[in-house]
Amino acid sequence: MPHKRAEHSDLMQNRASLTRFAWLSIGAAVATIGLKTAAYFLTGSVGLLSDAIESLVNLVGAGMALGMLTIAARPADESHVYGHSKAEYFASATEGLLILGAAAGIVGAAVQRLMNPQELEQLGLGLGVSVLAGAVNFLVARRLTSEGKKRNSITLEADGQHLMTDVWTSAGVILAVGIVAVTGWALLDPIIAIAVALNIIWTGYQLMSRSVSGLMDASLPAKELGLIESVMEKYRGKRVAFHALLTRQAAARQFVSVHMLVPGAMTVHDAHHLAEDFESDIRSALGGAVTVFTHLEPVEDELSMEDIHLDR
Repeated sequence: MPHKRAEHSDLMQNRASLTRFAWLSIGAAVATIGLKTAAYFLTGSVGLLSDAIESLVNLVGAGMALGMLTIAARPADESHVYGHSKAEYFASATEGLLILGAAAGIVGAAVQRLMNPQELEQLGLGLGVSVLAGAVNFLVARRLTSEGKKRNSITLEADGQHLMTDVWTSAGVILAVGIVAVTGWALLDPIIAIAVALNIIWTGYQLMSRSVSGLMDASLPAKELGLIESVMEKYRGKRVAFHALLTRQAAARQFVSVHMLVPGAMTVHDAHHLAEDFESDIRSALGGAVTVFTHLEPVEDELSMEDIHLDR
């Protein structure tokens, strides 16, 4: 099937091209680590310190994303006949764990500062440096999230969300330090840091949940299942029935398996072409990279009904 081989080749090229966005994330992490560390030494703010710690975590996460995207772009081989796309879930799960770890580090530093309050210094310059770092992260996060959704890459999406948590951290810290500069209430610095950490924990939980679902071969979402049902309904008008529908998602690739029941008098040639048309319509309906498996059975045969609940 030349068109299927071309589709697979296009998918591999698409995944390989994603690594340049991982390099963009690495560059942003290195730049913001330097800026935020400078802001911390200028001010002594624990909030700005927590911000710098999260950027260090961003660098580790971006490196993991680069590695997993490189692996995911590899073509199928004898040991991985379905390809390597699931490697992306390891990157997103790692990002989730790193986000949770960063949140724990922020809370720990904030609690210490609550117990030992400290006056902040050179707030104007420190805030300016932090704003610049936040702007860099915001622009890169928007780009990564947009490309991740467009190309169905959970790795890029996770990296973008990770960077966006850094943006929220920066915004909260800048707000807190600004208020401290005006009011002199030093305790607000660690309090805001804790509040930001709680928001980061929620983002980390969502990433972990999506990664686990992918690794556990969860079914396609309701929207995609509805599209599959609409295609099957079209073929039911051609004296075709369906059962034993199984679906799963492996990062960018979707898998659909279903039994097609056709009239027993239909020739193998006609039944095969009908199945090919059905598979093509499923791929068109779902879009992106879709692998469809069909199993032909005669509708009149009682044995065809014994596997309705196949593997369930």
